[in-house]
This record gives sequence, C-alpha cells and structure tokens, in this order.
Amino acid sequence: MSRPHVVTHSRTFAVAVDEAYRIVAPMPLPDLFVRGFLAIPAIREVRDQTGPEWGTEPGHSRDLVMADGGTVREELVSVDPPHSFAYELSEITGAMKPLVTEVNGEWRFVPEGTGTRITWTWRLHPRSALTALVLPVIGLMWQGFARHAFDRLAVILGPLPR
Repeated sequence: MSRPHVVTHSRTFAVAVDEAYRIVAPMPLPDLFVRGFLAIPAIREVRDQTGPEWGTEPGHSRDLVMADGGTVREELVSVDPPHSFAYELSEITGAMKPLVTEVNGEWRFVPEGTGTRITWTWRLHPRSALTALVLPVIGLMWQGFARHAFDRLAVILGPLPR
C-alpha cells in the first residue's frame, strides 16, 4: 500500500498552552469547522459521542456529519493534556471515500514566546496507488480548510501575539 500523504498547518495564538488545550480539545466541531474548502466540506453535526467530554481519554468516539451529507467516524487514539491529542477518522463516506481509507489527525500545543503554537496534522492513507497521486491536490484543499479553521480559532482564542 502507498505511504500516507502528510499535511500540517500551524499558527501562534496569544493564549497559554493550558488554556488553548482546554478550549480547543472539547470544542464542538460545527463551531470550529464552519466553512469547507473546495472538496472538503464543513462539519454540520456530531452524533453518538461517547464519554462525558471530548478530549479527555482515548477510546472516545463520535460520528461527524459533513455539509455534503457524508459521514466520518472519529475515535480518539491518544490524549496528553495540555500537549496533544490524536484521532483516527474511518468509515468515511461522501467525497473522500474513493480517495482514502482513513485519516490520522493530531493537534499539538507548544509554548512559543508568550503564546502557544498550535499545529494540526493529517496523515491521509490512500485507497490505492492511483488515488495516492491525487492526495497532494487534496492536501492543498486541506490547507485552505485548515486556514479557515485557524481563522475561526483566532476569533475564539484572541489575536496573534505581537
């Protein structure tokens, strides 16, 4: 099988690491991913979430309903407050189904100056060697999707440090 295609987006926010993690990890996804970008749709709804609060322990899962009607199963695979959390997206339907078998995602929170650098990474696992050729284009779309999400985070967390 082809190797995963990795995409990453980072930005520094004027908030302490603990606070950034406390706000971002359990944030309702439809509040963060309000805008899609080309073939990557916004998240409209979260269903069947297990556990009391998202981001507190591995094994929690939920179903994401996308703006295009597709769905994705998300499961937390690691939680290390306030440094990182990671998840796996599987049971993908909609536009991404023909392209990937799963996506491994991770959010990292690292002190930078007087704020926090938040880094979001996706590892897209291609469905075939042929679809692996398309993943760089999907990666460019994901960068736009991530920019929209980080712009939304800037409103929620505050402006960039000076």
